[in-house]
Amino acid sequence: MRLIIQEDYNKLSLWAARYIANKIIEFKPTSERPFVLGLPTGSTPIGTYKQLIEIHRQGKLSFKNVVTFNMDEYIGLGEDHPQSYRTFMWDNFLSHIDIPRDQVNIPNGNAKDIPAECAAYEAKIKAVGGVDLFLGGVGADGHIAFNEPFSSLNSLTRVKTLTHDTRVINSRFFDNDYTKVPRIAITVGIKTIMDAREVLLLVNGYGKAHVLQAMVEGPVTHAMTCSVLQMHQRALVVCDEEATNNLKVGTYKYFKDIESENLDADCLLI
Repeated sequence: MRLIIQEDYNKLSLWAARYIANKIIEFKPTSERPFVLGLPTGSTPIGTYKQLIEIHRQGKLSFKNVVTFNMDEYIGLGEDHPQSYRTFMWDNFLSHIDIPRDQVNIPNGNAKDIPAECAAYEAKIKAVGGVDLFLGGVGADGHIAFNEPFSSLNSLTRVKTLTHDTRVINSRFFDNDYTKVPRIAITVGIKTIMDAREVLLLVNGYGKAHVLQAMVEGPVTHAMTCSVLQMHQRALVVCDEEATNNLKVGTYKYFKDIESENLDADCLLI
């Protein structure tokens, strides 16, 4: 696991966007060989999306040969509901770039056969050759996508019941009324994420400091699903200084030292 420590959220977002942009540019995607990008929703990736939009606006990055797969979607919300993840993605990212609509994949939370929708989603990821880079955030309880604590670390795309804590946290998008937050969602599984060739996780703020500490220094456990990234060959965690508050001094110094010469090299093309 690599841990990239940035000064604040804005610099975290810029670094992550430049890293993703460089990965796409270096890949040289074509219509026959697209770059496959996994995407999250939530407040954490918004800064990264804004930076990617700006890089695209400057003419440095095209998404015409990029295929995207979103991590999750609520079950039962209409596609045009303001809090559906489909709406979120188009409002905050997809409508601002040149990606063809038919190359965007978001789970259908209103499918007539939800288990069949989940199986089809996994099959489509495999059909395009797998995910090249999965971008993600992390919940206050350590979940990635909607893989809540005690999710199977070998899980695939499936229906997941959301915890009370997750619904309370997400209620800020639903008039602060957790009863309006759907109880179930479609989510990619832990194995779905781990099968990606590279995973980039964003962690920011004091409120996630305990999660970052557990993910980096703790054991691999399904009680903290993000800890599984310790087992990924190319896992990259980008955090801000506030999120490092619970790390051991030695851990902090170790990552600051070994990454000091890599930070600029990762973003040479932009």
